[in-house]
Amino acid sequence: MSGLIALVGSGEYLPEMAAIERRLLNGGDRYVQIPTAAAQESAERLNYWIELGRQAAVRLGVTPVTVAPTTREEANDPELAKALDDASLIYLSGGNPTFLADTLRDTVVWEAIVAAHERGASIAGCSAGAMIMGAWIPSLRNRDSMGHRGLGLLPQLSIIPHFDRFVPKLGTSLAKLAIRPPEGIEVVGIDELTALVGTSASMTVMGKGTVVCLSESPPRRLREGEMLEL
Repeated sequence: MSGLIALVGSGEYLPEMAAIERRLLNGGDRYVQIPTAAAQESAERLNYWIELGRQAAVRLGVTPVTVAPTTREEANDPELAKALDDASLIYLSGGNPTFLADTLRDTVVWEAIVAAHERGASIAGCSAGAMIMGAWIPSLRNRDSMGHRGLGLLPQLSIIPHFDRFVPKLGTSLAKLAIRPPEGIEVVGIDELTALVGTSASMTVMGKGTVVCLSESPPRRLREGEMLEL
């Protein structure tokens, strides 16, 4: 039976999000953290996410495990993939979603992530990590771009993280116009310190903010405890 999936708008590894991470661990004790999305920024930034993830695991009383491929060659290393075998929770943190998707796509590490999830491990993505879970990654910085192909764990969705920070620049209606998903894909905006948690069939809002279903007309806003059917 597959584990849970969490799409997080922001806040990976922060104390405010510990309750969500504890739910995703579901009694397990191997917390695998994948900081690959930040690999292009600097070694210091990559190490920042590794240390933040380690601190989160320690607070939760579980074992931190870092899997940090920075290239496709590393993501095809069977030894790295083995570290995912006994994962309880696999967490992909923030950075560049296009780089993250292209680094993991069709690699043994991504195959190991999916296999672990199918065996019952939860998988979470925050910001860039959430964006790659959908079929399509919207381009939020270059609105002339048609976006980028995601990894499709949730093929019916496209995810916009940090939505409450993004909307003041455009407004909800303009945000809807600025994002052009392929036909049949639902776009959801997830606020900071907020997550959608569930399965490929339905997900529930957790955290302090809201989730906006931008593909609906008018856009529908979901609050903590409300459910999105997929």
